[in-house]
Amino acid sequence: MNTINSARFRDLFAFGGDQATGYSTSGDVLVNQTADGVDLASLWTQAQTAMQMWNQKRSALAALISYPTVAPGDAIPQSLGGDHFEEASEFGEPTGLRAEPNALILGYTYTDYDIASRFTWRFLRDASAEQVRSVIDRAFEADNRLTTGNILRRLFDPTQGSNEFSTPVYGLYNGTDGMIPPPYAGQTFPPENSHYLVSGNAALDPGDLLDALNQVRSKGFGVDGNSQLVILCHPNEGELISTFRAGVETNGIVSKFDFIPSASAPAYLTPENIVGKVAPAEFGGLPVAGSYGPSWVIESHYLPVGYVTVVATGGPNSSRNPVAFRQHANPSYQGLRMIPGRDQRYPLQDSFYARGFGTGVRYRGAACVVQVKASGAYDVPDWTWR
Repeated sequence: MNTINSARFRDLFAFGGDQATGYSTSGDVLVNQTADGVDLASLWTQAQTAMQMWNQKRSALAALISYPTVAPGDAIPQSLGGDHFEEASEFGEPTGLRAEPNALILGYTYTDYDIASRFTWRFLRDASAEQVRSVIDRAFEADNRLTTGNILRRLFDPTQGSNEFSTPVYGLYNGTDGMIPPPYAGQTFPPENSHYLVSGNAALDPGDLLDALNQVRSKGFGVDGNSQLVILCHPNEGELISTFRAGVETNGIVSKFDFIPSASAPAYLTPENIVGKVAPAEFGGLPVAGSYGPSWVIESHYLPVGYVTVVATGGPNSSRNPVAFRQHANPSYQGLRMIPGRDQRYPLQDSFYARGFGTGVRYRGAACVVQVKASGAYDVPDWTWR
């Protein structure tokens, strides 16, 4: 993070230095405050402070499905558990634990991004502090859009790529790249096993959710107390899911589970009794709409309409989450950075916002995406409007 000593910065920005050494004096300063009397140096300091807080609270949706790392890649087992004790013998030695035989080399991309804010001195002279802050707020929003959007794109896109070290960067299992999920709990999987499904119906039905849940659980994810299954969807799909009832047909498919509103739901009347614990009001900083079977339903307008995804999450920024969020190994280049431009006496006049990161799937079986579509192959969502 580029930081500036506030006292030294104020001297340079508002009052300058000794004229004999080539610096402007206080009388030569073009503008040092906004039209409503707010000191420009204090606005810069406030922006730096806000930037530090912003970096500590990355988007809750992105954090729920990702894990921060500085590694360009990892060797990660694609199934959980599998080791067994053996009966001890008097003279023999026990079998040693070996490196995981099903560990997969997974790469993570890395790209630098930037955007600038530029003000003329006349604009700063006549603008209010709120007008200046609004531009900084837009940079924060753009950063959130960039990071969250790229993490979701990686989850919803089966396309394989590579990073700068030519290490393969994967999506979830797609059934076309020759990668077969490792056996789990006595189950083996065919080469065409994919975690990108098409509903085969023009509307979402309970069978779509059950198929996605089974795909994730059959690989060993979301079946223990260390992770939680969540259904992430747009509110349009969330509204339909809230109508699913066990034994009741929806869009031609009978539901196996009831949708149960969460603890934050408005009061409602029901002739039936709820058995068991209801879903919490929020999880990882996100509101929970309710539960469906072993999963919690979380809605977000940031998710694409016509898609639902089931994710086994260990919680915000957990190492068990399916997507890696790679940052630079040097802490100075991590997070969103605000950098003064060419004339550091007037940093607000020409400043840069920089962010460097990349993504890649860590656990290819820890999530499953369903596209609501009557027929055809899976289509990657259109993210251009986000």
